[in-house]
Amino acid sequence: MANMHDLTKEHALERGILVGLALPGISLDEAQDTLDELGLLADTAGVDVAVQVLQERRRRDSAYLIGRGKAEELVEQIAECDAHVVIFDEDLSPAQTRNLETLLEVKIIDRSRLILDIFASRARTREAQTQVELAQLIYMLPRLTRQWTHLSRQAGGTGGTGGVGTRGPGETQLEVDRRATNRRITILKQALGRIARQRAIARKQRTDIFRAALVGYTNAGKSTLMRALSGADVLIEDRLFATLDSTTRRVSLGYNRDILLSDTVGFIKKLPHHLIASFHSTLEEAIEADLLLHVVDVSHPACEEHIATVIEVLGELGVADRPTMLVFNKNDLLDDRTRRKYLMATYPDAVWLSAETGEGLKDLRWAIYNHLEGDRLTLVVQIPQREGKLLSELYRIGEILHTDYKGNDVLMEVKLSQHNAQRLLPNGRYQSLC
Repeated sequence: MANMHDLTKEHALERGILVGLALPGISLDEAQDTLDELGLLADTAGVDVAVQVLQERRRRDSAYLIGRGKAEELVEQIAECDAHVVIFDEDLSPAQTRNLETLLEVKIIDRSRLILDIFASRARTREAQTQVELAQLIYMLPRLTRQWTHLSRQAGGTGGTGGVGTRGPGETQLEVDRRATNRRITILKQALGRIARQRAIARKQRTDIFRAALVGYTNAGKSTLMRALSGADVLIEDRLFATLDSTTRRVSLGYNRDILLSDTVGFIKKLPHHLIASFHSTLEEAIEADLLLHVVDVSHPACEEHIATVIEVLGELGVADRPTMLVFNKNDLLDDRTRRKYLMATYPDAVWLSAETGEGLKDLRWAIYNHLEGDRLTLVVQIPQREGKLLSELYRIGEILHTDYKGNDVLMEVKLSQHNAQRLLPNGRYQSLC
């Protein structure tokens, strides 16, 4: 069975042409934005983009996506710039890919294939590699027929198309390949299921610690923020999808409080749905978090579109209603005062900061702390002295107003957040009416 190649290696120094499609309901500016983003993806994959082509159509052409005439124009452009690959900002059907390859005589890549190959080059841990392989196989499964077209050209049977004697081997090999692919998909899903269960066990062991997760558009500065808050040595690179693996670190908020903070893979427009499904175990850090920190590159002209894209993906994950704090990063790069004033009025609760310079980090810690504490409760509790661990935790995170002793018990009046009261004193445990 053929494997997908790593574009980062295969396309080094190759010149490419990008092709986008503007359909009804999509403005030319929006279509151009996604095409520009495709250019960043191509750069990440090591492709030197020579030309961008944006085609307006009422509908997708079933044979060539952009229409036969426009596809023929690409032949001249390929020759003029000596391009070796054409990358489409849409997912192509197997038939469209085959027709375009025959006409253009160069490598044809669609958006999903490009993203998958970038992911393959970025995966470092066993989990990420497993997720990438699963997504690749799901992408390849309906396209396997392309691997066996050479069998249809064998001589035999009646007429020029081969006949019964030549169709059988091709179909047999194709079915074998499909079965092998489906078996491998099943094995990978089972492996990711085991990883998910291991993560669930690990989370249960740390349920007493408040968890937050960084989510956001790719290249919004999540990893830089993670390093700034935790001091952890995490990969930081000014390219799309620099982070695939989930990273969790302990972060001190001050005020005697710590949280666990997780970084997650960034989102983009037109993120393939099978990628979201394959990376479900990594994204569980966001799914299970008590608070989502939605990091936005506030200096990007399309930051509001990025916000909408992230909210859409969070909806697909079923966590759109999770408590979320908007974090406007790269504050130092926004020079447009009118734009700044507009964003401040539109998103009054956002925390503004620069993870690179450190400006605003104290504000973010304070905002998380206030969210964590919430509306504090004043409780009177009676706790046996033998419960040393519980007493120590109350002294560590609560505000002790009064302490007294009653026999072998400690009687105290304490202020706690609702979250900590439910965690430490479930079902009113140890609470006293004295």
